[in-house]
Amino acid sequence: MADNSAIEWTEATWNPVTGCDRVSPGCAHCYAKTFAERWRGVPGHPYEQGFDLRFWPERLEQPLRWTRPRMIFVNSMSDLFHEDVPLSYIQDVFDVMGRAGHHTFQILTKRHDRLAELAGELTWHPNVWMGVSIENRRFVHRADALRHVGAAVRFISAEPLLGPLEGLDLSGIDWLIAGGESGPGHRPVRVEWLRDLRDRCAEEGTAYFFKQWGGPRPKSGGRVLDGLEWSEMPAERTLQPA
Repeated sequence: MADNSAIEWTEATWNPVTGCDRVSPGCAHCYAKTFAERWRGVPGHPYEQGFDLRFWPERLEQPLRWTRPRMIFVNSMSDLFHEDVPLSYIQDVFDVMGRAGHHTFQILTKRHDRLAELAGELTWHPNVWMGVSIENRRFVHRADALRHVGAAVRFISAEPLLGPLEGLDLSGIDWLIAGGESGPGHRPVRVEWLRDLRDRCAEEGTAYFFKQWGGPRPKSGGRVLDGLEWSEMPAERTLQPA
């Protein structure tokens, strides 16, 4: 049975890797780390090791057993391009995605340098979307690395959005997800940041998805911006043969 997801822009999650380390301000209130650490030391629990990095080779072929086509977020509880995930294991994940052609897979990383380093060693199947997280202006360069990746869809997750994204180049970017932070100690998002991204997406032809305002809980503020829910999805590009 698939792990159904409450994340608005996907349908299911698949975690052949769990655990991660913080790399930038967007990680400060990581929901995955908070969840995993609750179970540290509980014998037999999947997160007995807390949020330490762990490989799950027995989960690799899960999507092949899910017969209904769906949108699948890869490693919602980790980062596939974490520096301690071997290239061979990443290639195994990509092999499964290629064999599970009835699904669409969404990968998201904050480790743009390693993505750029390994992209040429991976087979970019037409059902694989690749994204980077960009939370403030300091990290808009992550999009530059993404632009050179041969994925069918390239996307940005501006969530949690912690400031305006001045200098962000949306050329070659098919989709942008924006949203505020949720949970205890959440940092508020400002409406002008969201409007700016929405308007720039419209100018560039990039699909815009407003996920949430954020607040004490994920659904606290809803997801209406200027009277509308913005749920645009990207059009998949036709990949040119190598």
